[in-house]
Amino acid sequence: MSGRQYEERRVEFRILGPTELLVDGVPVPLTAPKLRTVLVALLLSRGRVVSDASLSELLWGPLPPATMAAQLYTYISRLRRSCEPGLDVLRGLRGYRLDIGAAGFDLHCFQRAAERGRQSLRDGRYATAAGQLASALALWRGPALADVTESLAVAELPRLEESRLSVQEDRIEADLALGRHACVLTELMGLVAEHPVRESLRGQLMKALYRVGPGRRAARVRGGAPPAQGRAGHRPRRGPARHPPGRPAGEPPGARLSRTGGGARPGGEGAAAWPATRW
Repeated sequence: MSGRQYEERRVEFRILGPTELLVDGVPVPLTAPKLRTVLVALLLSRGRVVSDASLSELLWGPLPPATMAAQLYTYISRLRRSCEPGLDVLRGLRGYRLDIGAAGFDLHCFQRAAERGRQSLRDGRYATAAGQLASALALWRGPALADVTESLAVAELPRLEESRLSVQEDRIEADLALGRHACVLTELMGLVAEHPVRESLRGQLMKALYRVGPGRRAARVRGGAPPAQGRAGHRPRRGPARHPPGRPAGEPPGARLSRTGGGARPGGEGAAAWPATRW
């Protein structure tokens, strides 16, 4: 059988979420985790031969059953029968490969949409980039590889998740370029909490915090409204100034340090150690 058969029936593979195989829009039952594992492993190989040994490791770990070859052949046969006139699963040199022909594959669609969005981002077409990258992310229907064997998830999930997060960063970069700092602030705070050592996300969060301003920044953190400003846009009056214990009233801050010779004097040596805080 050849890949041309996919032109006769609309076949679609989905792995960005629960593993699915659809024929003419109708889901084909893939009830066994090992059956889904074989399918996903072949899909991720991009048409290359996956050796019997590799499939065995993904299915059973380091201790395969004595009937490994027979069971593996059974899974391949079930895949072929699942999508008549037949999945194009070919026997290669000590392994199998899958030719999807013209069938749809959500991972390929995600990668193509992401590349289009990144090109738009490089060209400075930020609104187009944001839409294209958001469309790519919308192809994810949930956690990937959650319904296959642990061995396959451990081997392949980090690469898929990194690809998704990288596209999310690019989409946020496009939103920031469009001035949507407040819109992405909550999303960025969650991402930084989830990936605390990822410098690119922390940089984007700092940029968003700077742009939204102190009032809205505090409101976002509290989940409420910006602080009240009082009549005519003036801030509420503060109470009488309080002086720290041990400092006479009217004595300016730093006077005690000046008298004792400690600290940095304005414009003198060490002044750079006290930069003004800016947002």
